[in-house]
Amino acid sequence: MLKLHNTLTGRKDDFIPLDPDRITLYVCGPTVYNYVHIGNARPVVVFDVLYRLLRRLYPQVVYARNITDIDDKIIKAAADNGEEISALTARFTTAFEEDMGRLNALPPTVVPKATDHIGDMLTMIETLIAKGHAYQADGHVLFAVESMPDYGKLSGRNLEDMLAGARVEVADYKRHPGDFVLWKPSSDDQPGWESPWGRGRPGWHIECSAMIHKHLGDVIDIHGGGQDLIFPHHENEIAQGCCAHGTDYVRYWMHNGYINIDGEKMSKSLGNFRLVRELLKEYPGEVLRFALLSSHYRSPLNFSAEVLDQAGKSLDGLYYALLGRGEQVEPDAGYRLPEDHPVLLALRDDLNTAEAISALHAVAAKLNKAELPEKPALKAELLAGAGLLGLLESDPVAWFQNQGSADDGLANDEIDALVAERTAAKKARDFARADQIRDQLKDAGIQLEDTREGTRWSRD
Repeated sequence: MLKLHNTLTGRKDDFIPLDPDRITLYVCGPTVYNYVHIGNARPVVVFDVLYRLLRRLYPQVVYARNITDIDDKIIKAAADNGEEISALTARFTTAFEEDMGRLNALPPTVVPKATDHIGDMLTMIETLIAKGHAYQADGHVLFAVESMPDYGKLSGRNLEDMLAGARVEVADYKRHPGDFVLWKPSSDDQPGWESPWGRGRPGWHIECSAMIHKHLGDVIDIHGGGQDLIFPHHENEIAQGCCAHGTDYVRYWMHNGYINIDGEKMSKSLGNFRLVRELLKEYPGEVLRFALLSSHYRSPLNFSAEVLDQAGKSLDGLYYALLGRGEQVEPDAGYRLPEDHPVLLALRDDLNTAEAISALHAVAAKLNKAELPEKPALKAELLAGAGLLGLLESDPVAWFQNQGSADDGLANDEIDALVAERTAAKKARDFARADQIRDQLKDAGIQLEDTREGTRWSRD
């Protein structure tokens, strides 16, 4: 049984899908006006693991992750850059997909863009107005929070608490301070679409509700995102989805915790956020992924150089087990991870990735000690378990050769040439030259390992 922590109920619940033959999963994607930071990457990696697990457990999983390509931040960034909005959003959408691909994230089934669904948003807004849940005022259309008796059920807030906590001046056209924008007017120099309420553009919250209805249905199984989205974004999504269609909208809400940078909460105001693109210049993408999975997804994650270095060492240990002691061992092609395997059990328990990683290390330890006849099955077991986590997807030899940077040292082809020269020197019994080459490579941070299959090299 798969158990997931449901933010709506506040507990770990048994996952009982609406349709076991078609699981529906939606995760909030990026607003594409800049490169994404490591906090944006955490939900991508977390829910990629969930996607992989669901695909193992069920015959079909429809996974949607949206792209917000119309937003005030996008409008400002395009103006500041002096470029067309479409060019800016296309550029950063591509960058996001490239960065997430380097973190071994699988592409979702559906990647809906907000600007492709304006008509769906207008239809939903019209439905909300017709049902008495929304109203037009001063060129805006707003959702009337008082029209929904249990508004605030996801975040545990009531309307009085929201009003008491308000720190900004409330627009005088709102019936209630908590009413939120579904549609707003656009000036001549802003992007806009024609609507029954005049030329304008959508509010932020309506896009996800409209795209879920379009691609996944009136009610979906799982909706994921970062903890920062619980209020107001996901709270408002619930209001729109439930009130428009008279349904529960989402059955299981999942939220990952915040990322701290060197012990402090990551935020742009503190200037301590780290862009994924910059981190990828220092570390392989799989190291970033491993670090993001090293603690439970609901817990805060302290992201530091020490955590990344430890992630790299842990991955080295797993790849070393795959590399073996020079034997050419192919994994057992017929192996399938049993249902009671520790990796599967850990992931079924609310995505306990830390425990799953420990189970991988236990398999690696067995593989390191195993005799040759046992190795194909153990190698297949390690790869199958790692596959559920999106790990060990590189060739082991390439993994060790690509560690570190060759900017200030020898390039791969130069190392290969020296290794070949050393091999030739040994065959010619010129051991002095062979030792000289080994020392030269060692000084350059290159370690050699002589095996029955030839000489392997790796960077320190």
